[in-house]
Amino acid sequence: MKTCLSKSKKNFFLCLVAILLFPAFGYSQEEDIAKYPSRVIECIHPYPPGTPGDLAVRLISKQAEKFLGQPITVINKPGAAGALGTAALAKSKPDGYTIGNAQPSPTFMLPLLEKVPYHPLKDLAFIMQYAVFNMGVIVKGDSPFKSFKDLIDYARENPKKLSYGTAGTKSMPNIIMGQFAKKANIEFTHIPFKSTVETQPAILGGHVTFGAGDFNYSLVESGETKLLVLLREERAEEYPQVPILKELGYDIPMPMPQTLAGPRGIPEGILKKLEGAYTKAMKEPAFIKGMKDLRVPIRYRNSQELTEYVTYNFNFFEKLLKETGLKD
Repeated sequence: MKTCLSKSKKNFFLCLVAILLFPAFGYSQEEDIAKYPSRVIECIHPYPPGTPGDLAVRLISKQAEKFLGQPITVINKPGAAGALGTAALAKSKPDGYTIGNAQPSPTFMLPLLEKVPYHPLKDLAFIMQYAVFNMGVIVKGDSPFKSFKDLIDYARENPKKLSYGTAGTKSMPNIIMGQFAKKANIEFTHIPFKSTVETQPAILGGHVTFGAGDFNYSLVESGETKLLVLLREERAEEYPQVPILKELGYDIPMPMPQTLAGPRGIPEGILKKLEGAYTKAMKEPAFIKGMKDLRVPIRYRNSQELTEYVTYNFNFFEKLLKETGLKD
């Protein structure tokens, strides 16, 4: 009897302590959110420095610093076609101090084509979208191909004779070109590079016939390279004369969002602070001018819209790759 009473009292006191401490724990979390951010935020970019995506995320992060009150340091973690940096983002501590530039290939393609240590829908929390990529098919300025139709016609008569470079076998541009070639009933020879930065000198040096992916706008505008078609969902204001594949009769999905994400589990309050700061940064004159100078189109989706967009496209590509035999 004495033992039972002792245990009963002990349990009672434990419950009482838990009840008294519970509000304190809740307050502590709210206090952390209220004080966020209190130190430097790291933003992972999963590709080398100097690309349009790298320059764009640096540009908007610089403006977002004004609204967060802390520096944002962009860290380049290239490798494995973007999977290395994306995995580092997905596995980081969900406290809001590590965010990243979620890119199309490691978001939509790589998790469906190979084993990677993350799942974009389960391990990432999407903050917002601020731009889309201008990706396209680029040839040397003095190329005999004056239009994309010229290139297609030649490829039909000369299977596998035309070579093209991309940022890798499992990159989004290469998947798109593979789907296009299948629909057009033609064959190209693919030459993979570590990044699209490396394809530019390969085009200029005549090592590949054309490149598919993002491109150096200054080379296009100087006439050293020529843009034949854009790999995106709508025409670009920056290149109004350049058609998109859909207009040529090839309706292939091409999600090219430039987005920000964090690891799954970031507190909702911190996620909203990041979304708000980056959304305000988009309206800053320095950002708008900088993006215009980079020839990177601005495109906004909030956290919810972006999550729905990513989910739709990931599921679409999963089905597409299964149908084409690229995914088991």
